Parts: sequence; C-alpha cells; structure tokens
Amino acid sequence: METPLQATISNKLLSLLPPDDFEQISGKLEHVLLPRGTSIGMSGQPIDYLYFLTSGIGSIVVETPEGHRAEAGMFGFDGYVPTSAVADVELNAHDVSIQLDAEAYRMSYADFRHAMETNRSFSRVVVRAMEAFSIQLSYTLASNAIHDVTERLARWLLMCHDRVPGDEIALTHEYLAVMLAVRRPSVTTSLHLLEGSGFIKSERGKVIVRNRPGLQEFARDAYGRPEEEYRRLMKDLF
Repeated sequence: METPLQATISNKLLSLLPPDDFEQISGKLEHVLLPRGTSIGMSGQPIDYLYFLTSGIGSIVVETPEGHRAEAGMFGFDGYVPTSAVADVELNAHDVSIQLDAEAYRMSYADFRHAMETNRSFSRVVVRAMEAFSIQLSYTLASNAIHDVTERLARWLLMCHDRVPGDEIALTHEYLAVMLAVRRPSVTTSLHLLEGSGFIKSERGKVIVRNRPGLQEFARDAYGRPEEEYRRLMKDLF
C-alpha cells in the first residue's frame, strides 16, 4: 500500500494535521474508490473502517422500525465517518452510504482508536469535526421542523454545492426525496420553483446551480450557521 503525501490529500481534516502528526498515521491510510450506492456502514453492524472522503458526498440515513428513511447528515471532504468511533463505540448507529461517486482514505477501527490515544493532534481534529457534524445534525432537525420543503431543498443543494467541484450536482429525485423525507412529487414541485426563480437548472439526474447568492438568500436561516461553526471550530487549531 502506497503511503499518501499530505500535500496531495484534499480531505480538510487530514490536511490540517501538523506534518509530523500526519506522518504517524499516513501508513495506516488506504486509498479507496467509492461508487455511488456503496454502503460504508450498516446500522447495528461493527465499524470496520473510518472514512476520510477526498471527493464525493455521503449520507447518514436514519430508518424507523416501520421502514421510513430520511437523511440526517451529509459529509464530504470536510469530515469523516462514522464520528461515533471517537467515543469508543464499536457499532454503527445508522446506515452510511455514498450518494455521489467518491474517493477516500480509510483507516481500520483499531488504527483509528490507537491514533486517538497516541496522537494528540489527530484526536483534537477528529473531536472538533465530530462537534461540527453534531451541529449540522441539530440544524437539520430544526430545519425539518421550521422550514418548508423548498427552503429545505435550497439548503441541501447549497450543502452539496459546498462539497463538489463546479456547479453541476448529480442528484436523483429519489435521493432528494430521501434527503428531505418527502415524496417525489414534492421534490419535483420544489425543483420547479427554484428553477423558475433562476436559481438552478434541473435536468435528468442532475441539478446545476446557476445563481448561488440567490439560492442562499432564498434559503434564509436554513443555511449558514453550521457552516460558520465549522469554520470557527477548525480555525487556528495548531
């Protein structure tokens, strides 16, 4: 397995580590390709690996006992999953899957726990990232309770846009429906509203962001605070 060079890694957490601390874990990182639909964690199953995405988007999906599914959180090159491993938890609490073709560096659970205990900088970065992700989850909960479907869709599109290069996002209506915990017709209606306002262009299997400032203004307070908190938490760590 080839040892990665820190300068070539686009995952924000790994790139933040001081070089000596990165060197301590670099030999434990394995580069993997993760096509759309790849499951990297199943609820109730052991955590085999921790994933640090360098591209693409993944989702934390909650499923109720009756089979209803909704996305609780989104991650990309800004973080890692599953964050529960920080607390020495050995089982996945939720399903974790890839929604946009991704690449990542993965580390075994045992190596992750060893790094947590022996590498203070690594521990600090992943704990901060866990806090940032928990803030995102709390705002998702608030948004689901407060904002209408179209505002929530605008929020998720902005979050996706933050994590992909360019303005084109390969999102299906089925995925958007799971993200928002609504039926497909509601997604279609909201996409038409955003497209009619000139914020996006919706095509089969993808959404193109045409006016991000307008989309952000439309989303109002559904978007922005978790992103500010992420920047604050990751600023001046070392």
